[in-house]
Amino acid sequence: MNEVIKNIKSRRSCRAYKDEQIETETLNEILECALCGPSGMNKQGCYYTAIQNKEILEELNNAVKEVFKEKGETRGSNENYNFYYNAPTLIIVSAKKDYKYFYTDGSAGLENIFLAATSLGLGSCWINQLGDTCNSPLVRKVLDRCHIPSDFNIIGCAAIGYPAKQSIEPKRVPGRSLIVR
Repeated sequence: MNEVIKNIKSRRSCRAYKDEQIETETLNEILECALCGPSGMNKQGCYYTAIQNKEILEELNNAVKEVFKEKGETRGSNENYNFYYNAPTLIIVSAKKDYKYFYTDGSAGLENIFLAATSLGLGSCWINQLGDTCNSPLVRKVLDRCHIPSDFNIIGCAAIGYPAKQSIEPKRVPGRSLIVR
């Protein structure tokens, strides 16, 4: 089977990571792959911020949990809840709020991140919580520390690290593709 197709078909969401940081060279390779993603009219308006600082990640998790708690969501009160599954690296994808292609471009970049991570033997998972909470003052305070401007929206994030266990292949819903001739 073609290696690219094999990589696509073997990618899984990872929700358990080893407490081992990925190397800078590996992270740079993944970020370069994100930057190679297609962008509307080649505007290249998405930005990729990789956080590997454990204290900042914990502060960000606590801020997200506090927002959920304020909204009355149970995960905000769960002391074990970690929105990025304790991955050692979190890549935040952002773009200016008025960037027309923010979601499509960012999604393409995220997929490149996931495929690159898989090809390098790493686990990854799409993380949405910052998109829902980035405008909260608590979360914004941490994002400011990470040099993500307040006029930027968060498109999504990628949790990245060495898998602590094997991910299970999901059952695919049949009948979701169609060829019209």
